[in-house]
Amino acid sequence: MHGESILFTIFLIFTGAAIIAGLALFARQSMLVAYIALGVLVGPWGLGLIEDATTAQGIGEVGIIFLLYLLGLNLHPQKLARMMREATVVTLASCLVFAAAGGAVALAFGFSLPEVLVVGAASMFSSTIIGLKLLPTTTLHHRHAGEIVISVLLLQDVIAIVILLGLDAASRPSLSAPDALRLAAALPAIVAVAAAMERWVLMPLIGRFDRIREYVFLVAIGWCLGISQLGHAMGLSHEIGAFVAGVALARSPIATFIAESLKPLRDFFLVMFFFALGAGFPLPVLADVALPAACLGGLMLVLKPAVFRWLLQREGESQRLSGEIGVRLGQISEFSLLIAVIASGGGVIGPQAAYTAHAATILTFIVSSYVIMLRYPTPIAVTDALRRD
Repeated sequence: MHGESILFTIFLIFTGAAIIAGLALFARQSMLVAYIALGVLVGPWGLGLIEDATTAQGIGEVGIIFLLYLLGLNLHPQKLARMMREATVVTLASCLVFAAAGGAVALAFGFSLPEVLVVGAASMFSSTIIGLKLLPTTTLHHRHAGEIVISVLLLQDVIAIVILLGLDAASRPSLSAPDALRLAAALPAIVAVAAAMERWVLMPLIGRFDRIREYVFLVAIGWCLGISQLGHAMGLSHEIGAFVAGVALARSPIATFIAESLKPLRDFFLVMFFFALGAGFPLPVLADVALPAACLGGLMLVLKPAVFRWLLQREGESQRLSGEIGVRLGQISEFSLLIAVIASGGGVIGPQAAYTAHAATILTFIVSSYVIMLRYPTPIAVTDALRRD
């Protein structure tokens, strides 16, 4: 995507998304699926109207950062600590089950041992975007569900970072020990920095100029992106940094205003993300990976809801809530794409294994979002009875 074509690219994405999303709503389909389909249609492997989706993908990742920031704004630190205790058992146990199942599928299709391990690792996680984008926050029931979902996804992000560092160490072994030490110290350090800055810098500034909404809006964005970048510099992900930034502000009365102000900005970037997801998949390789990807994706779509439901019930959650959370977490994560890309780029796995993980992830995105929209309340439901913001 060249500089002179950025405006044309944005025109294609959002005008096309408006048209295809309208058709999807008439057909009672998920709008997220419409964005992916648009990327496939006009991207490099479709009509070729957009030759390179790299920039759109990079811009779209900002949407994930804002998504985590907004959810952190709605989660008080004391609640987060309480939910983390329950989520730790659920997250660790489920990751082991999903890794074993994903690895077994890869082994059955003749992948090498490193590829089996990477595919298993890529199968461990659920999608932050699907899980949180389709979760209402306006009712008490879904606030509790959201606390559990956020806690599980946050712990999964930490595990994913460890795996990514391990893949990086596999290609550059000399960096493994410093990276491990940095990772161990990074999370408590960034929490301490964010808490101190929120108390001594951010809140005094907002308190003095809170009547100027434009200034509060700018400070909120700068705070999110600043702590996000700090997290990345310390070896964590941008998303975890943004989440910490949101939690640090959650006790403030201004948190509700900031959350409402940033929702349109979040949605703008998330449209770009889903478009890039569809545009970035090379359609010619689909025939080679269709069967293993279908088996892997299909297994995860069935296994993940059942495992999460069982584990959450053992932790004392109701059968109804456990079943709903299981379905909401019943897909493969966007982190799986990153794991596959890094492993492939480092020569740990071959292209076929990487594209298998990629195709399986897109399959679970499509099916899972559709099932959630049909069965449970979401902000973008096609029926009034299920639409909850």
